[in-house]
Amino acid sequence: MFSQEMAPLVLNGAKIFKGLLGRDAQLALVNAVRQVVADAPLFHPVTASGKQMSVRMTSCGQVGWVSDRRGYRYARTHPNGAPWPVIPAEILELWCAVTGCDAPPDCCLVNFYGEGARMGLHQDRDEGDFSFPVVSVSLGDEALFRIGGATRGGKTQSAWLSSGDVLVLGGKARLAFHGVDRLRFGSSDLLPQHGRINLTLRVVR
Repeated sequence: MFSQEMAPLVLNGAKIFKGLLGRDAQLALVNAVRQVVADAPLFHPVTASGKQMSVRMTSCGQVGWVSDRRGYRYARTHPNGAPWPVIPAEILELWCAVTGCDAPPDCCLVNFYGEGARMGLHQDRDEGDFSFPVVSVSLGDEALFRIGGATRGGKTQSAWLSSGDVLVLGGKARLAFHGVDRLRFGSSDLLPQHGRINLTLRVVR
């Protein structure tokens, strides 16, 4: 499933495994995500202030990440009331390969970035145990990833994430502020209508 073994690119403690997933592995994950979306449709979350996010998202696993006027949180069901689908085996296999963790992820967040979408700097800190890493998988168009430290407003570093890249936030980078500044829309032909799928795996409990 994995195309190469090489030292990761390290940005502020985050490890980026460039080109870890070959074309066939990327297509397999896209097909798995299509089934997830069929069972749990993408939706536009809003912030507590009522502002609609530019990304669309859904989840699979025991819990899913949602945001609305009640704030950011994990929920047992999709906003339509249906339970989240299970995390596909291909995604779980990738988690095990890059983390070595015995504990499987409770949640796989699926973000879809269309043209002009971005994600502001934020921390992943709604989980119960920060000793587990967060794993992020890029599929489709290139995205400019930016990461700082554990406090807002410090120095940041940036790198372009390409389709097949896998990012691991662990150790001192686990609570780093990070985000996606912009997309190179149309830079990949993996998705027929272009755009980017980002899979984010977390142990929530």
